[in-house]
Amino acid sequence: MTDIQTIRDDFAFLDDWEDRYRYVIELGKAMPDLPEEFRTDTNKVRGCASQVWLVTRTEGNPDDPGMTFRGDSDAHIVRGLVAILLAATSGRKASDLADLDAGLLLDELGLGEHLTAQRANGLRSMVERIKAEAARATA
Repeated sequence: MTDIQTIRDDFAFLDDWEDRYRYVIELGKAMPDLPEEFRTDTNKVRGCASQVWLVTRTEGNPDDPGMTFRGDSDAHIVRGLVAILLAATSGRKASDLADLDAGLLLDELGLGEHLTAQRANGLRSMVERIKAEAARATA
């Protein structure tokens, strides 16, 4: 999976929205498929217009574990947004995820003004789910 700094660097070279859009889709295509057994109602993210699944794994220090996320979507552009979000969150400590800001991430990548309200809301729902998982992991 591509790391978030590489994604930021790549977006910095893309001036045109069409190129950014294609890159988001490419990121989604490059992401490993989520096995069917994880595509459950429990793993489904509420608040997304498309179907989105998110699987969480914790490891290490139980007081502040490392968080690893896997995800998928049935929509190409959303799958790419999932890939970006996973690159920004996977491998981080649970305490680091409390202040995660979806709007800031979108603005850093120049996507904020181009996403539909539905997709932006879906991304926020994914971020809220990740933050909730991190809070549960440290409780």
